[in-house]
Parts: sequence; C-alpha cells; structure tokens
Amino acid sequence: MMTREELKAKKIGVLYGGLSAERDVSLKSGTAVCESLLSLGYDAQAIDVDRTLARKLADAGVEVAFVALHGRYGEDGAVQGLLEMMGIPYTGSGVLASALAMNKIFAKAAFQSAGLLVAPYRVLRKGERFDVATLAFSFPVVVKPSQEGSSVGVSIVKSPEGIPAAIELAFRYDSEILVEQFIAAREIQVGILGDQALGAIEIVPHNEFYDFEAKYTPGMAEHIFPAPLPDALYRKALQVGVLAHRAVGCCDYSRVDLLVTPTEECYILEVNTLPGMTALSLFPEIAGGVGISFGDLLERILISASLKISA
Repeated sequence: MMTREELKAKKIGVLYGGLSAERDVSLKSGTAVCESLLSLGYDAQAIDVDRTLARKLADAGVEVAFVALHGRYGEDGAVQGLLEMMGIPYTGSGVLASALAMNKIFAKAAFQSAGLLVAPYRVLRKGERFDVATLAFSFPVVVKPSQEGSSVGVSIVKSPEGIPAAIELAFRYDSEILVEQFIAAREIQVGILGDQALGAIEIVPHNEFYDFEAKYTPGMAEHIFPAPLPDALYRKALQVGVLAHRAVGCCDYSRVDLLVTPTEECYILEVNTLPGMTALSLFPEIAGGVGISFGDLLERILISASLKISA
C-alpha cells in the first residue's frame, strides 16, 4: 500500500472506455475519476482501453492504474491479468475475483457455497433447445446474459410467449444466459470499502425494474439512503453484502446488489467489483451518505492499489 505522497509522485493511468456494451458508462466514470484526481493534485491521465492497451500504458509511463472500466474485458479479470503481467499496481479486485463475480453462473455457485440465497435459475447455452415446460419454477422469470452488467440484455418475462424474444436478446450479448425466477422484493445495494460495509441504499425505479434507462437517466429512479429497513434487517443486509463480497474473493471495494423480500430474506443478485463512478452512481452516493466525499473515496481506493498475485 502506498501513501498519498508516494502516489502523487507517480503517473496514474485512469483506465476507461473499453470494449464492452457498457463503454459509454465507463467513459463517464473514468472522466469523473480523472478530473477529481487531477483536482487533488495527482498526475492522472485518462487512457481509453482498446486492444493496444499494453502499448498505451508503456508509452504513457503509467505506474499505477485506477480501473474505471465496466463489463467485459475490463471488469472480468482480463485487464487485471494484463496489469499483473506488466507489474502495474491497480485498484479493485484481482483476476480471479473479477472473473468470478462477472460470471453470474459461477458467482451464484460461490454464493450458494457460502450459504447465501440466490433465486432459482436455469442455465442455457447457445444452440441448446429449451422447453419452457421443463422449468422448475413459475413465471414471471428474468432472462439475462451471464457476463454483462448495467442490466444490458435483461428482460422480465411474464408468460411463456415472451421467452423466445427474451432469449434472443440475451444471446446477443453472451453464449451463456440465465433464466431465473423473478423475486418480488425491494432493491437494496450495499457499498463495501476496505472489506467493511459502508451502508445500504434502496432503489425505487420508475420502470418495471432497475434497467439501463433507470440507472443512467436522471429522474428515472428514486435513491433512498439509508435504505428504510428495520434496524435488524438493515444490519442483516450489510452483513449479507460483506459475505457476498468475500464469497467471490473481492478486495478493496465493491457494490453488492440484493433483493430484500417482505419476509426479510436477502437474495444476492450480483457483486459489482467495479461499481459505477458517474453522477448517478450508487457507490459514491452511499459513501457520501456516511460523510465520505467523492475525492476522499477515490483517494481511499487509489491508496489500496496493488498487485494481487504474489511473486
């Protein structure tokens, strides 16, 4: 772990953009991060990630990477592996945790192994025949790609007739998709920083669920912090969030998305190893709710930058 003084003497590369369906979101996150780091006196440079990233990092003389990527090739361990190979300390979780959290199928297995609740689900692979009658749970269901974020390619399907279109949409983004039971519940997000829960926020979307539009369009969702849960349930949500963070091996920070039912069950939706840093992003909002400014949050994350694979 480096000090602020040591980091201010180093070239910080803010990795943003990338090749995933979440590129536009990442551009916003990276721009906000880079501008804030510059205002705090860091020698930061935004680097748009593409397949020439290794050359860009070397040419810019990057010594520490702040990873502000979202989705495939950025949040799934690919960039983290490159940074490990180049010996460049970076923010966020390592290769294994990033890959595991990004893949909803393997993440669910990890959550279940840790004794956490996940919605009943079925995995479909491209080319596989699917008979709705073989589902072990009832409608409505959620159809989603295995490895995309920001609700890209996600559909809520209320009857068998809607399944073909939803499956076709999800397969545009991945060769493996999930069909899972829809859980009628409140959407609660837990922010984790330094392996400790900062707090929980409730999202009340104006759309049917917290989809891409609701996440990135002002006024399309209400954010309530702290989440208005009974004290015991609030503490339970924080504890479940930390357990999910640890179950996939995350470090430094993450945002854990939960569904909290009227019977006070906490279902794990996913762990975001690189939560958004845009003006509407939940992780900075949670931090702000407990008195941590955006700049302070970024500094805390930056100070935690490291190589995760031991020599």
